[in-house]
Amino acid sequence: MLLMSRRTAALALCMAANLAFAQAAPAPTVRVRGTVQSVAPGLLTVKDRSGEVVDLVMPEKTPVSEVFPMAMSDIKPGSFIGTAAMPQADGTERAIAVMVFPESARGLGEGHRPFDMLPQSTMTNATVADVVAAPKGRTMQLKYKDGARDIVVPEDAPVVSFKPGDSSLLVPGASVSLSAQLLNDKPTVTRISAGRNGFQLPY
Repeated sequence: MLLMSRRTAALALCMAANLAFAQAAPAPTVRVRGTVQSVAPGLLTVKDRSGEVVDLVMPEKTPVSEVFPMAMSDIKPGSFIGTAAMPQADGTERAIAVMVFPESARGLGEGHRPFDMLPQSTMTNATVADVVAAPKGRTMQLKYKDGARDIVVPEDAPVVSFKPGDSSLLVPGASVSLSAQLLNDKPTVTRISAGRNGFQLPY
């Protein structure tokens, strides 16, 4: 039986809710971001960003993606991107990080919505109409099916992309972001992204 005593608070709440309503609703998905502590056949232990340690089932065929760095100059008009951002007091939005989607993922999650990275943070998945100089970085002019939005990207905001990876990325110390669900009464990884050779995922 997988030990359950070291889960994050968010994971515990969602898994408990699933147990209570298993007959009425599908299992909720929980996001865990952190660092791999250990790997064993079928098991993964991650320390999340709050310092909690999470033990998870890791099925053999779990999809793995490798997240890798890119440059702001790689973003061109027509690029499809996702950006986590924070609303500013002056009404603008400031990017936390930008994900450049590969062409195979164009349109994925298109739109603007709240994001769970930080309080009040947002996520916008959209096509870049233009990138223009701004006083403190550059401004991406974004268009998506329900509207348009300008987001300032500061000089220190990470820009990344992803590609198919494999379990060789999942080593102690690797930075990961994963989705998990309660399956067969055990918290189970359903999808995971990781950085190679110490690369830290921005979100």
